[in-house]
Amino acid sequence: MKNIAFIINPISGTQNKRKLPKMIRETLDHDQWLENIVFTERPGHAEELARQFSRMGFDAVVAVGGDGTVNEVARGLRDTNTAMGIIPMGSGNGFARHLNIPVRTTRAIEMINHSEPIRVDYGLANDMLFVSTCGTGFDALIAEQFAGSTRRGFMTYLQNVFKDVLRYRAESYHLKGEGIDVTQKAFLMTFANASQWGSEAYIAPKASLQDGLMDICIMSKSALLGAPELALRLFTKSIDNSLFMDTLRTREIWVERESASAFHIDGDPVDMPKNIHVKIVPDGLCVLVEKRF
Repeated sequence: MKNIAFIINPISGTQNKRKLPKMIRETLDHDQWLENIVFTERPGHAEELARQFSRMGFDAVVAVGGDGTVNEVARGLRDTNTAMGIIPMGSGNGFARHLNIPVRTTRAIEMINHSEPIRVDYGLANDMLFVSTCGTGFDALIAEQFAGSTRRGFMTYLQNVFKDVLRYRAESYHLKGEGIDVTQKAFLMTFANASQWGSEAYIAPKASLQDGLMDICIMSKSALLGAPELALRLFTKSIDNSLFMDTLRTREIWVERESASAFHIDGDPVDMPKNIHVKIVPDGLCVLVEKRF
């Protein structure tokens, strides 16, 4: 019998979580798992709980929520052998989608019954952990506005995009790393450990969680000219073939920005100085994925 904890964020996404503990208990295979179910009470609580369960020797801790909840649980479990499971219940669920974890709640719980642990990479931006993506530019500005919205969901995200896209002005960035010394203006810049922002929007279609590298996705300052094409390619896993997108691949990069402007970590806005050091930590996180027979 293995011990598993479910950390539920009651305010993530748009779904009510009241009946979730009953659903978990009814669906989980109790010949395999002995469950403990807790709800978070404040920002940062999921990280504290995950670290506590890991120190208690739990085999797995499941993040129940969106990418922000996943990020918190990952912070509590990084560099340990406690596996992180995911029941995706957020707006984007980018990391879960990359791992092919079902977005339907009952199917995600069922997958845990047929799962195995694997090790994957995580990233650090000025020592702040990210599992999927972090970035600066227009998408970081939208992350700021989305975080301040009273309504959640993909449509709210799109409304913020349409409201500000014509007013946004590209900024200049200097990137320096192994074999890289580039200065250019960009509409946005995403540092991708996983392939998508969420909601099947693939910003880095070829990104891998197990190659020890990040994909640096640089969208041209002229992105508005190619907006229809970029939007189509974003959802057809081909944006890296666009003339308006450059992709660099490295394990570590130093970034100098014009100012300490907007920055996001896994879709959540954070304060970040002008200069940012981004790197990948190989095999630093254990996650539950569907068992390969």
